[in-house]
Amino acid sequence: MKKSTVSVIVIVVIIIVGIIVFGRSSSSPTPPTDVGTASSTNPLAQVPASQTTQVSSKTSKYVSAELGFSLDYPTAWEADKTDTGVTFIMPIDQAQVSTVAKLEADVNVVGGKCAFPPVTTIQDRGTLPLVGATADMISMTNTVQGRGYFNRMYSLQHGNICYLFTFSSITLSAANKGLTGSNVTQAQNNNKAILNAADADFTNLVKTFAFVQGPAGEDETKASPAK
Repeated sequence: MKKSTVSVIVIVVIIIVGIIVFGRSSSSPTPPTDVGTASSTNPLAQVPASQTTQVSSKTSKYVSAELGFSLDYPTAWEADKTDTGVTFIMPIDQAQVSTVAKLEADVNVVGGKCAFPPVTTIQDRGTLPLVGATADMISMTNTVQGRGYFNRMYSLQHGNICYLFTFSSITLSAANKGLTGSNVTQAQNNNKAILNAADADFTNLVKTFAFVQGPAGEDETKASPAK
């Protein structure tokens, strides 16, 4: 085979390989940008939507930059972030003779004007002074099929956003817990002490409420509308 012919074949092979390699590289998709990774080009990712920080053995701080608030709560409580705020589960001392079945505090942020749910019996009404604001308050009690319910609610209007704070408790009947004799009286006394302490802790939580500046482009006006 002549050298000129070999040279032509080599050149043709190089051109074909180049076309194949170029075609593959140009058709390969560009890897997606990870918007969830903090970087200098994505400053919003550096600001967590919500976070909990333990301040001491007794107190922790919950901050929601997304919904624009912070508050302090007992470290023993369990914080659970929700779509519209946060739920705190309060522990119940099982060593005490009581019929308390539930202790819970909720903070919800909704769009629109604050309005307490319609109830037939309101035990108490009032207000609670906060830093630069005043929250409205109602409390209510009810007994249904042997279960006792107590709720205290605070509401705080901030522009077109409503911050709702709710303390909920449920106590069972002595019979439901199998208590008799002196244990019934002991449980009733302990129930009252437990509820009063949890209610006071809840009110203290509301007193620590403060507005925080959310990340640029995100604010509490995106809260879910009230239903």
